[in-house]
Amino acid sequence: MPHAYSDGTQPERPIKPAMLRGALGRCPSCGQGRLFQGYLTVRPACPHCGEELHHQRADDGPAYLTILLVSHLGAPLLLAVYMMYRPSAMAMLIGFGLGAVVLSLALLPRIKGGMIGFQWARRMHGFGAEPAAIEAAAS
Repeated sequence: MPHAYSDGTQPERPIKPAMLRGALGRCPSCGQGRLFQGYLTVRPACPHCGEELHHQRADDGPAYLTILLVSHLGAPLLLAVYMMYRPSAMAMLIGFGLGAVVLSLALLPRIKGGMIGFQWARRMHGFGAEPAAIEAAAS
């Protein structure tokens, strides 16, 4: 862990590598340990470097971003397929319904990992704070 500067501030953490590691399901600190212990359950701490991960507060953000991305990718594609091939309504419903579900399930853990990486890099919600400072803030 980086040491604090003499004025009490801590050095900046790089955002892009932390978000990439998180999106790949790895610890944003070391990039070695697994971030999730299940599909979306975040481990309390990294098994490789010991970085505490329980501070994360992704909440509903990954779900909203997933819906936003899937709908913005699906809507133009839906229109293009309909205009080019004129498939039946049932074929469109089944095809795009399954596509939306599969894409949502694939994107959700990656977006959540990226959000956790961003929070770690920006030292949000207790990431990077000293344990004594966290206990004092909770009191």
